[in-house]
Amino acid sequence: MTPEAQARQIIDSKLVQAGWIVQDHKAINLGAGPGVAVREFPTDSGPADYLLFVQRQAVGVIEAKRDDAGATLVATERQTARYATARLKWRREGAPLRFLFEATGQIIRFTDTADPAPRSREVFHFFRPETLADWTARGDTLRRRLVEAMPALPAEKLRDCQIRAVTGLERSLAANRPRALIHMATGAGKTFTAITSVYRLLKFGGAKRVLFLVDTRNLGRQAHQEFMAYTPPDDARQFTELYNVQRLSSPAIDPQAQVCISTVQRLYSMLSGQPIADSAEDVSLNEVPSLKDRTPPPVRYDAAVPVETFDFIVIDECHRSIYNLWKQVLDYFDAFLIGLTATPDQRTYGFFNENVVAEYPYEQSVVDGVNVGYDVYEIATRITQQGAVVEAQQWVDHRDLQTRRKRWAALDEDVAYDAKALDRSVVNPSQIRQVIQAMKTAVETQIFPTRRETPKTLIFAKTDSHADDIIQMVREVYGQGNDFCRKVTYSERDADGVLASFRNDFHPRIAVTVDMIATGTDVKPLEVLLFMRDVRSRGYYEQMKGRGVRSLSAEGLQRVSASADGAKARFVLIDAVGVEQSLKTESRPLEKKPGVALKDLLQGVAMGVRDEDTVLSLANRLVRLARQLDDKAQARIEKVSGGVPVGELGRALVAAVDPDAVVAAALEAARARGITRSEDTLLPAEIEAARAERVAAACVPFDDPALRDAIENARREREQVIDTVNLDQVVFAGFSAQAEDQARAVIASFAEALARHRDEIAALGFFYQQPYQRRALTFDMLEELREHLSRPPLMLTTDRLWAAYARVQAGQVKGADRLRQLTDLVSLVRFALGLETELRPFADEVDRRFQAWIFRHNAQRATAFTPEQTDWLRLMKDHIASSCSIGREDFDYAELAGKGGLQRAWKLFGADLDVLMDEMNLELVA
Repeated sequence: MTPEAQARQIIDSKLVQAGWIVQDHKAINLGAGPGVAVREFPTDSGPADYLLFVQRQAVGVIEAKRDDAGATLVATERQTARYATARLKWRREGAPLRFLFEATGQIIRFTDTADPAPRSREVFHFFRPETLADWTARGDTLRRRLVEAMPALPAEKLRDCQIRAVTGLERSLAANRPRALIHMATGAGKTFTAITSVYRLLKFGGAKRVLFLVDTRNLGRQAHQEFMAYTPPDDARQFTELYNVQRLSSPAIDPQAQVCISTVQRLYSMLSGQPIADSAEDVSLNEVPSLKDRTPPPVRYDAAVPVETFDFIVIDECHRSIYNLWKQVLDYFDAFLIGLTATPDQRTYGFFNENVVAEYPYEQSVVDGVNVGYDVYEIATRITQQGAVVEAQQWVDHRDLQTRRKRWAALDEDVAYDAKALDRSVVNPSQIRQVIQAMKTAVETQIFPTRRETPKTLIFAKTDSHADDIIQMVREVYGQGNDFCRKVTYSERDADGVLASFRNDFHPRIAVTVDMIATGTDVKPLEVLLFMRDVRSRGYYEQMKGRGVRSLSAEGLQRVSASADGAKARFVLIDAVGVEQSLKTESRPLEKKPGVALKDLLQGVAMGVRDEDTVLSLANRLVRLARQLDDKAQARIEKVSGGVPVGELGRALVAAVDPDAVVAAALEAARARGITRSEDTLLPAEIEAARAERVAAACVPFDDPALRDAIENARREREQVIDTVNLDQVVFAGFSAQAEDQARAVIASFAEALARHRDEIAALGFFYQQPYQRRALTFDMLEELREHLSRPPLMLTTDRLWAAYARVQAGQVKGADRLRQLTDLVSLVRFALGLETELRPFADEVDRRFQAWIFRHNAQRATAFTPEQTDWLRLMKDHIASSCSIGREDFDYAELAGKGGLQRAWKLFGADLDVLMDEMNLELVA
């Protein structure tokens, strides 16, 4: 067979797969089906390789080339255009054909000449005839509508960064740029922005269907909820009342769905024909090893999901998976790709052709008040840093990793462990206790000293078992019950319910997770993140930190944390494992070496990584493991595998990729289709399909997470040593140098704001202008100052300012553990301007001044104030401490009205009352 004939054979096969009937021009029968591809159709420029007829009308042409001509297909476009404009025999119309294809057996390029500035693009497969019929009937094209039909964007309900993102994306789409990246900080409303764009593309762009791609089912549920809650600015109905939204949970796409929400894993399963375990959709792609120097498993054409199924694909948090393992899912569809991310890296920019249509980094979001900043508090213990040794003959608990059953036994030999082994092969309860106790002390005395309840806290654990140990210790250290601290991991049956309670209810106050809410999940009231696991991926770490950045109004925060004073202004990252200092990489490559972790091989195969190297690596590992395990360990695996020994599982994988067996299977499949083949005439695609089918069958057992766990646990020690011998101790607990630098920056911005606005804000004039004694400071003046300072970009609340001074000038700051009041701003301003050498709560300063004032008055008067008068003066002093001044109208307040109000005060002081009030306002405040 010549190269030309072989390419034509593959092209014929692809056309048939897409629903075309392929005919020779001498045997033409345009009534044979909705789409007919006629070979060697005569034109006045010579025979066209294929002429495409839809509903008996000529609509397109295919110029076919041999496979080694792929590099010159672009140069073939002129030849294709010549056939498209040539006069066709038996055709009356003279208009040029609209749809132009150039193809080899491996590559297809397509041009729609109705587009503005028609430009060819590579497509994975030929379009179905029904698609070309729809496009022909409509007349205009998607790309033309993106240029001509998109109206101005209504700015209501949108932040400036969201407006820039939507308009920037639409400019990019109008320019026919196939990939666009929106870089927007976590918490800035990426999903809302994306839904706004999707709505406009459906309504005005005439998009047929949009795919919203996520990496876990949890994020898919969250995205679906946001679509249901979205109300467009030009319609009172919700999005889901206007358009059908389908969250894929099966291989079938609803033909009526205009938005599909799916995990990358499920879509890959649909296109590769390989079943995927449900549990694979619960694992964040950040946790799946990437592939390096490997050939990703192929996807294949699926007539039920043709390449034109989606016009746009929105990739939520475009993780590194799209650059390797599942890139083919995106290459399959003829769609614009729109990436959303808060944590881009160099590969992100490269994948999206450096087309960043909007950029809104985290730092700018904090300046704008969209997100909150954070401080880093460090906890270091001796064992965390140095590890320990449990000496031989010590009696300790040994705990089964699966059942958590304990047995009490003496050690046969020394057990030395370091930080890496901690909470994996060895558990030290004292280490966990010391970290949790240090966190509790820090939060209650330094981080949020004025709170009556524990702020919402998320703890990142290493494993499910580690999470259980942390939960028990938290409840013990805090002296609280089960509801106080809960686990939120994929293994929990009611994980979604616990997460909803964590987000909206008083309990739980503390949640412990491994990776379920490490990315994307929105928990706005979070104010403390405790890292008890290290993270090596820079992007994943930024995602995990992003769980705390979301801003929240005072009302929203007080709904779950009643003693919070105002809106959420910051969160605190507590680093108990050195995660801030550990070396971060862009990814964790899975190298083509025997040293790949068995856990990674098992997880990879379950999630579709089934290239020959991975399959053989896993097979060899399982065969070797079978020789190492004792009978009990073998039996435990067989109990889960349905009686299949672990060695047989490995040998089945080896057999699946055996070249001779694959060829035999391909020949048998050809015979079943009624095609006679020899080994020499088998097509590469037929051989690959046979291999994929055999590998898929051999990999079915590994879809079961219980089997994967059983194999993983069998290869290592099944027990953890519980080290209660070595007691740990905290060697450092305090804010990091970075936090101190941030505190200094807060103080500097406060001083700068005071100086810049001294003539604009009345309260500042009280301090800057002389003489103080002739002026009065009112509550309204102070409220104006507070509102100005707390707005973006300053975000300087009294809590934040007091904490910053306490961090930098601890010896001069008093009352850091007291609940802040508005009037504490007076003390902050006086301290910042150098009018006081100590920063103390305003009420304390008023008390001190009151004592001096009343002592001076009693000394100067012939008759000292009576006890009742003194009691009234104290009441008036207390009102000044909370309100900054007192006047006649204030005697209607409860604490004064309850003692008889203005009438009683006037009877006690007479005409001196007004004089005394003016004097107190000046003396106690100035």
